[in-house]
Amino acid sequence: MYDLIVIGAGPAGITAAIYAIRKKINLLVISKDIGGQAAWSGDIENYTGYQFITGPELASKFEDHMHKYGISMKEGEEVVDVRKTDEKVIVKTDKGTYESKMVIVASGKKSRELNVPGEVEFKNRGLTYCATCDAPIFSGKSVAIIGGGNSALDAALQLMRIAKNVYLINTAARLTGDPVMIEKVQESKIVSIMNSAKVLSITGDKMVKGIKVEHSGKALELAVEGIFVEIGLVPNSHFIPLVAKNSLGEIIVNSFNHTNIPGLFAAGDVTDVPEKQIIIAGGEGAKAALSAFRYLNQQR
Repeated sequence: MYDLIVIGAGPAGITAAIYAIRKKINLLVISKDIGGQAAWSGDIENYTGYQFITGPELASKFEDHMHKYGISMKEGEEVVDVRKTDEKVIVKTDKGTYESKMVIVASGKKSRELNVPGEVEFKNRGLTYCATCDAPIFSGKSVAIIGGGNSALDAALQLMRIAKNVYLINTAARLTGDPVMIEKVQESKIVSIMNSAKVLSITGDKMVKGIKVEHSGKALELAVEGIFVEIGLVPNSHFIPLVAKNSLGEIIVNSFNHTNIPGLFAAGDVTDVPEKQIIIAGGEGAKAALSAFRYLNQQR
C-alpha cells in the first residue's frame, strides 16, 4: 500500500513526484514513458533559466532530477483503470495492480488522429505524430505537415532545415500559432503553406507515397514520403471514469488540483487548466503534490 501513486512522468508527474518525495511520502510513479510531451518538443526558448534547450534535453534533466531521489517507478506500464473504495485507490495497469491512499493523475495528452483512409495502414510507415522523434528519417525528402498551430509550426521549423520541401496543410483559414514561429515558417523558401485545405486520404504501397487534399475547390495529390500529423491533442483521461470532466475530456480541477473525488488529484495537460505549457504543467504538479500532502495529514 503506497501513500501516493503518480500516473504519468511528464513535467507535471515528475515535478509532483519530486515534491512528494521531499515530503517523505511513500510513492510510486507509473508511466508508459518519461518526459511526456516535453520529450517531443523541438527547440524551447521560453523555459525560465534556459535561453535555449531542446525538448529531449529538458526531459532528460527532469528524469535525472527524479532519479536523484531514488523514486520508485514502473516504466513501460499503461494504466487502464482507476477505482476508489472507502479505504484505498486501486490502480490497474496492463501489467499489474497497485494500491494507494491517493492518486495524482498527470497523464498528459496524446496526438489527435486524422481519421482518413490510409492513416491506420501507414502509421509508422511514413506517417508519424512526432517530428522531434522522426524528422531525421526524412532528410532530403518531400514531406507534408498537417496542422496550423504551434505543434505544426514547430514541426515545420525542424523539417525545413533538412527536408527537400515541406507542405504545410492547414484546415483553418490562417495559421494560429505564435507570430514569431509563423514569421520564420513564412520566410522559408521550401515551405508551401496551404490554408483552408482538407486531407482526403493517405496513399502509398508499403510506405507513404502521397497525400490527397482538397484545396481551393480542387482535389490534389501531393507526392510525399513523410506525413506529420500535428492537429492537436486529446487528454489521456479515459482510464479514470469516476472523475468529472469537461466536454473535451479534460479532468476538472480546482485551484488546489482537487478533482470531485476526495483523494484523487490531477495536474498538467490532462486537466482543464488553461494554457498547456511545460512550465505551467510543472507548477501544477508541484501544487498537486502539496495538496496531496495536506490531504494525507488530514487522514492520519
